[in-house]
Amino acid sequence: MKIIVQRVKQAKVEVDQKIVGEIETGFLVLLGITHTDTKKNADYLAKKLCNLRVFEDENEKMNLNIKQVNGKLLIVSQFTLYANCKDGNRPSFIEAAKPDIANELYEYFCQQCEGYGIEVQKGVFGAHMQVSLINDGPVTITITG
Repeated sequence: MKIIVQRVKQAKVEVDQKIVGEIETGFLVLLGITHTDTKKNADYLAKKLCNLRVFEDENEKMNLNIKQVNGKLLIVSQFTLYANCKDGNRPSFIEAAKPDIANELYEYFCQQCEGYGIEVQKGVFGAHMQVSLINDGPVTITITG
């Protein structure tokens, strides 16, 4: 399981020209799931994400977590994070988990994040989505668990 975390001033996800998830200050999280991932991986990443100290304090130091700044999460499932581009020019996605397993872990990950007292907005699993954001910093971090 891996996440790409982008600290944002705002972010939104649209499906069929309708906004399905939208936040102001917080994290846009792109979540990739592979075959071997379990709830244990999701627990680890949710804890790491919700305690990640990359928001600025009064001294402009990255020292605050998302809850301390009343931030929100926009979590989008993205199987392409497990693209393999070693051979040829067309990526292989065989490392990505099958949709039924991935969706279950995606929903579980979102619930775990909500358990930390953080509002979670979501994309639509398996849908063709348009994601837009204003990256704050920019701050973009990859975490694998």
